[in-house]
Amino acid sequence: MNVITIASRRKTGIGGIDPTDRTERLEQLVESITSKNMMPEDRYEIAAMLESMGWNDDRASEVFGVADVFELASEVWETIRQKVITTAFVINEETGAVKTFYELFKSFLRGLIFALPMAISVISMLTLKFSFWSYENLSVELATCIAIGTILSFVVVGGYTQAIARRGFFYILQGYFNMARKVTFQFIRYGYLTCLAVSALIYVFNLLFNIFPTGMFLIIALYFFFLNSIWLSVTVMYILRRELTFTGLIISGIAIVYVMFRVLKWDIIFSQLVSICIVSIVGMVLVLYYFKQAERREEKGIAPRMTRLSISVYSIMPYFTYGMLYFAFLFIDRVMAWSANDIYMPYFIWFRGEYELGLDFALLALMLPLGVCEVIVNKLMMEMEASYKRYWGFEAEKMNRRFLNIYHKAIFIISIVSALSAVLMYYMIGVFNQLYLNARGKPLIASDTTMFVFIIALAAYALLAVGLMNAVTLFSLSQPKFVNRAIIPAFGTNLVVGFLLSRWVDHSYAVFGLLAGAVVFLVLSLRSVRTVLRKLDYYLYAMS
Repeated sequence: MNVITIASRRKTGIGGIDPTDRTERLEQLVESITSKNMMPEDRYEIAAMLESMGWNDDRASEVFGVADVFELASEVWETIRQKVITTAFVINEETGAVKTFYELFKSFLRGLIFALPMAISVISMLTLKFSFWSYENLSVELATCIAIGTILSFVVVGGYTQAIARRGFFYILQGYFNMARKVTFQFIRYGYLTCLAVSALIYVFNLLFNIFPTGMFLIIALYFFFLNSIWLSVTVMYILRRELTFTGLIISGIAIVYVMFRVLKWDIIFSQLVSICIVSIVGMVLVLYYFKQAERREEKGIAPRMTRLSISVYSIMPYFTYGMLYFAFLFIDRVMAWSANDIYMPYFIWFRGEYELGLDFALLALMLPLGVCEVIVNKLMMEMEASYKRYWGFEAEKMNRRFLNIYHKAIFIISIVSALSAVLMYYMIGVFNQLYLNARGKPLIASDTTMFVFIIALAAYALLAVGLMNAVTLFSLSQPKFVNRAIIPAFGTNLVVGFLLSRWVDHSYAVFGLLAGAVVFLVLSLRSVRTVLRKLDYYLYAMS
């Protein structure tokens, strides 16, 4: 439906409905949608929002005289595209300096806490020699099983974690916790079904080609399944802002392993699997409990219907794709390094502990940038929400230039923080290496390969942190397609460079695939954010 048709129907009246009343109701509907702090991508997402607010075809026809919800969504979409917001910007106490600082500080802590379980796992490995799902003295065969199960779990469930985050936040921000719970557990069910389907497929594949012995495959499948459950519950805790709960679950899981392995002297694999199973079940129970708590605070009124599956799939597919590709990007260099046949290889993938250790230590350098990234993006979105109301339609270029300048400053800040974090981590590992040598009689990093991988990975993760800030910015502006345009070439670069160098030079050179991929991701995401901000008015009001 074009703008002329809409204007004509408003003028003559539709189905006997008074044009003035109809216009007022449409304006109220537009206001209720745009006031949710969720910029719709297109008319299809507006249709999903309308259905979540309780609108159906009959109600749309009765109130507005349209054929169905999709026609109403088209009218709302065209109205939003034409609307020029000229509301005066008034500073109140909620947007004051103290309130702003408090919100930004919470954002920093949230980003930092999200990475805390990673640090706890590393500390556990250094002190106890085991963590939630790893052990220093595992045989290479068992380490290979756990590594494959872990990588599979991240890649398979990564898309669902993004889908849960997107749709869950969508309803939570509107105060519909009941709907958030329903859609969240809908994706969790799909995640479990996908997990079972993938397990069946790799079982058949292994049965046909006899890649791994039955015992190894069973360990891979068990770690894969239970870790999937944990990642799904973690995502829900994140959208419910319960990150510390997950940190507590990780600590509890390590404590369970300690009791079973050290005190009861049970097998380490059995101890970890039991612990992972317990934590995954407790995590899901807590998620359900937190949702029920939130639902009690929910306003009573219209109970919205679930969005049509086709609309949900259309809305979250770009985010689903990114979640899967992102984790594939993070782990593909490991697969290249572990499959390089330059040593004894009983299987086509053989775990290399020296390579993994270097990556694990380097990954800690992401903690500080992740916290700062949360602050920067939240501040940018707060500025947009508050500032765009001060601009008239003819001042769009002025607004675009302002936010482009703000973004350039943000890039400078996150780049400095990422570089400093990498340098700090390098010196900290040097200090701990000496302390570890004095305490245990052996260095923390005993291999030149580990140090080499650690240094290159530090540079890669520092660049990746800047790229991730770009990705979060684009997601906040509902532009996932730009993020995928960056992550797909980055994944391909990581794969090709890692494969070639690990075969031509040495398996440890697969880390250059990670570095090259991070560079590609940074450059393409940087270009995408600049493209969006140069036409910010268009992407705010006329996203396509």
